[in-house]
Amino acid sequence: MEYENIRAARFLSRPNRFVAIVELDGEETVCHVKNTGRCRELLVPGATVYVQERRTGNRKTPFDLIAVEKGQLLINMDSQAPNPVFREYAEGGRFTEGLTLLQPEVRRGDSRLDFYYEAGSRRGFAEVKGVTLEQDGVALFPDAPTQRGVRHLRELIACREAGLEAWAVFIIQMRGAVRFEPNRATHPGFAETLLEAAGRGVGILALECLITPGSISVLGPVDVRL
Repeated sequence: MEYENIRAARFLSRPNRFVAIVELDGEETVCHVKNTGRCRELLVPGATVYVQERRTGNRKTPFDLIAVEKGQLLINMDSQAPNPVFREYAEGGRFTEGLTLLQPEVRRGDSRLDFYYEAGSRRGFAEVKGVTLEQDGVALFPDAPTQRGVRHLRELIACREAGLEAWAVFIIQMRGAVRFEPNRATHPGFAETLLEAAGRGVGILALECLITPGSISVLGPVDVRL
C-alpha cells in the first residue's frame, strides 16, 4: 500500500482524537489523525511525523497524519491501512493456498467481520487488527480496552464451531518486533478470549510490516505468545 504527497513535519499537540497540530515548513498546521486510539507513547511533542497532502473535497484540513518516528522505529498510524494491507498479502498468495474469493465486510452473527474467503472447498473468515503499540521489542494489542475486539473473537470461535475456518490477523504497523502478545495489562479479557480462541481452533497470525514514510507492506509472520 502506497501513499502519495508525503511530507515530514514536527508534532506539536493533539487537541482531540481526530486532530493534531504539527509544524510544517515552519508554520503550525492542522492535520487529521487517521487513528482514534490513544497513541500517547507515539504522539509526543517534538516527534517527527509524516503527513499526506490531500486537497480534495470539502475537507477541513488538506493533511492526514500517516506515520511517526519513535526512536529508531517508524510506525504507520493509519488505522485504515491494515485491511488493504492484508488484502494485498492474501491476494498475493501468501495467506492461504488456492484462494479463489476474498470478500470484505461480511456480516456474521452479531458482527461484521473484515473478510470472508474461499479456497477450493474451504470457507472461512478473517478479522484484521492494526498494531501500533510496542514495548521493548514486543508488539501489543490492544492499546485500550476493546469490547468490540472481544465480540469479534467470539464470532470467530462461532465460525469454528460451525465448521468454518477462522483467523485473527494482527497487522504490526512497524518493522522489528521480536514477537506479538495480547496486551493483558490493558485488557485481560481480550487476552483471555484470544487464548480461548486459539485453543478452539482459531488461527492467530501476526504480520510484521515494512514501513516507509509513504508505504506499508507485509514482510512476514512473527512469533505469537499468548
